[in-house]
Amino acid sequence: MKLLRTDSDDHGTFGILIFGDDYVRTIELPWRENRPNLSCIPQGRYTVSMRHSPKYGKVYHVEAVPGRSHILLHHGNFAGDKTRGFRTHSAGCILLGTKRGRLASQKVVLASRPARTKFETRMNFQTFELEIIDA
Repeated sequence: MKLLRTDSDDHGTFGILIFGDDYVRTIELPWRENRPNLSCIPQGRYTVSMRHSPKYGKVYHVEAVPGRSHILLHHGNFAGDKTRGFRTHSAGCILLGTKRGRLASQKVVLASRPARTKFETRMNFQTFELEIIDA
Protein backbone atom coordinates (compact mmCIF):
# COMPACT_ATOMS: atom_id res chain seq x y z
CA MET A 1 0.00 0.00 0.00
CA LYS A 2 1.30 3.47 -0.88
CA LEU A 3 0.55 6.99 0.21
CA LEU A 4 1.86 9.31 -2.47
CA ARG A 5 2.14 12.87 -1.17
CA THR A 6 1.47 15.20 -4.07
CA ASP A 7 1.78 18.74 -2.69
CA SER A 8 2.14 20.66 0.54
CA ASP A 9 1.69 24.20 1.83
CA ASP A 10 0.39 25.88 5.00
CA HIS A 11 -3.08 24.41 4.30
CA GLY A 12 -1.71 20.87 4.64
CA THR A 13 0.07 18.03 2.88
CA PHE A 14 -2.15 16.39 0.29
CA GLY A 15 -1.84 12.90 -1.09
CA ILE A 16 -3.43 9.79 -2.54
CA LEU A 17 -3.62 6.55 -0.54
CA ILE A 18 -3.63 3.72 -3.08
CA PHE A 19 -4.94 0.31 -2.05
CA GLY A 20 -5.36 -2.33 -4.73
CA ASP A 21 -7.23 -0.77 -7.65
CA ASP A 22 -8.84 1.91 -5.49
CA TYR A 23 -7.78 5.04 -3.62
CA VAL A 24 -8.82 7.78 -1.21
CA ARG A 25 -7.47 11.30 -0.86
CA THR A 26 -5.45 12.29 2.20
CA ILE A 27 -4.47 15.41 4.07
CA GLU A 28 -1.82 15.68 6.77
CA LEU A 29 -0.16 18.55 8.55
CA PRO A 30 2.55 20.40 6.59
CA TRP A 31 6.13 19.16 7.05
CA ARG A 32 7.56 20.88 10.13
CA GLU A 33 10.64 18.72 10.85
CA ASN A 34 8.54 15.90 12.41
CA ARG A 35 7.56 18.11 15.38
CA PRO A 36 4.72 16.50 17.38
CA ASN A 37 1.31 18.12 16.87
CA LEU A 38 2.70 20.42 14.12
CA SER A 39 4.09 18.15 11.39
CA CYS A 40 3.24 15.22 9.19
CA ILE A 41 5.34 12.12 9.81
CA PRO A 42 8.51 11.34 7.80
CA GLN A 43 8.27 9.42 4.56
CA GLY A 44 9.15 5.76 4.95
CA ARG A 45 7.67 2.31 5.54
CA TYR A 46 5.35 1.65 8.46
CA THR A 47 3.22 -1.18 9.81
CA VAL A 48 -0.39 -0.11 10.26
CA SER A 49 -2.76 -2.05 12.54
CA MET A 50 -6.10 -1.61 14.26
CA ARG A 51 -6.33 -0.25 17.78
CA HIS A 52 -8.92 1.41 19.99
CA SER A 53 -8.89 5.19 20.27
CA PRO A 54 -10.97 6.91 22.97
CA LYS A 55 -11.94 9.58 20.41
CA TYR A 56 -12.27 7.57 17.16
CA GLY A 57 -13.10 4.04 18.36
CA LYS A 58 -11.66 1.19 16.28
CA VAL A 59 -9.14 2.91 14.02
CA TYR A 60 -5.94 2.25 12.07
CA HIS A 61 -2.71 3.16 13.92
CA VAL A 62 0.66 3.83 12.25
CA GLU A 63 3.26 1.99 14.35
CA ALA A 64 6.86 2.87 15.22
CA VAL A 65 6.98 6.42 13.88
CA PRO A 66 10.32 7.91 14.98
CA GLY A 67 9.79 10.47 17.75
CA ARG A 68 5.99 10.25 17.51
CA SER A 69 3.06 8.31 18.92
CA HIS A 70 -0.69 7.95 18.36
CA ILE A 71 -0.55 8.55 14.59
CA LEU A 72 -3.94 7.41 13.27
CA LEU A 73 -5.81 7.21 9.96
CA HIS A 74 -9.16 8.85 10.71
CA HIS A 75 -11.82 11.24 9.44
CA GLY A 76 -11.48 15.02 9.40
CA ASN A 77 -11.27 17.81 6.87
CA PHE A 78 -8.64 20.34 7.95
CA ALA A 79 -4.89 19.84 8.51
CA GLY A 80 -3.47 23.34 8.28
CA ASP A 81 -0.60 24.94 10.17
CA LYS A 82 -2.29 26.25 13.30
CA THR A 83 0.72 28.48 14.10
CA ARG A 84 -0.17 30.40 10.92
CA GLY A 85 -3.88 30.68 11.66
CA PHE A 86 -5.19 27.66 9.75
CA ARG A 87 -7.69 25.15 11.12
CA THR A 88 -6.73 21.55 11.81
CA HIS A 89 -8.42 18.29 12.78
CA SER A 90 -5.03 16.57 13.00
CA ALA A 91 -2.30 16.35 15.63
CA GLY A 92 -0.07 14.54 13.14
CA CYS A 93 -2.54 11.95 11.88
CA ILE A 94 -3.51 11.09 8.30
CA LEU A 95 -7.03 12.24 7.43
CA LEU A 96 -9.00 10.48 4.69
CA GLY A 97 -11.38 12.03 2.15
CA THR A 98 -13.04 11.20 -1.15
CA LYS A 99 -11.96 14.43 -2.84
CA ARG A 100 -10.18 17.72 -2.34
CA GLY A 101 -11.99 21.00 -1.95
CA ARG A 102 -12.29 24.18 0.10
CA LEU A 103 -14.13 25.01 3.30
CA ALA A 104 -14.09 28.58 4.61
CA SER A 105 -11.33 29.45 2.08
CA GLN A 106 -9.01 26.69 3.35
CA LYS A 107 -7.93 23.72 1.22
CA VAL A 108 -9.29 20.46 2.70
CA VAL A 109 -10.40 16.92 1.97
CA LEU A 110 -14.15 16.33 1.76
CA ALA A 111 -16.53 13.44 2.48
CA SER A 112 -14.12 12.15 5.09
CA ARG A 113 -16.38 9.75 7.01
CA PRO A 114 -17.46 7.91 3.83
CA ALA A 115 -13.80 7.68 2.77
CA ARG A 116 -12.79 6.21 6.12
CA THR A 117 -15.63 3.68 5.97
CA LYS A 118 -14.74 2.73 2.39
CA PHE A 119 -11.07 2.28 3.28
CA GLU A 120 -11.61 0.27 6.47
CA THR A 121 -14.21 -1.96 4.81
CA ARG A 122 -11.99 -2.61 1.79
CA MET A 123 -8.99 -3.36 4.03
CA ASN A 124 -11.19 -5.61 6.20
CA PHE A 125 -9.52 -4.16 9.32
CA GLN A 126 -6.36 -6.18 8.57
CA THR A 127 -2.79 -5.11 9.39
CA PHE A 128 -0.82 -3.82 6.39
CA GLU A 129 2.46 -2.21 5.38
CA LEU A 130 2.30 1.43 4.29
CA GLU A 131 4.94 3.18 2.24
CA ILE A 132 4.77 6.98 2.37
CA ILE A 133 6.46 8.69 -0.56
CA ASP A 134 7.02 12.44 -1.01
CA ALA A 135 6.53 13.31 -4.70
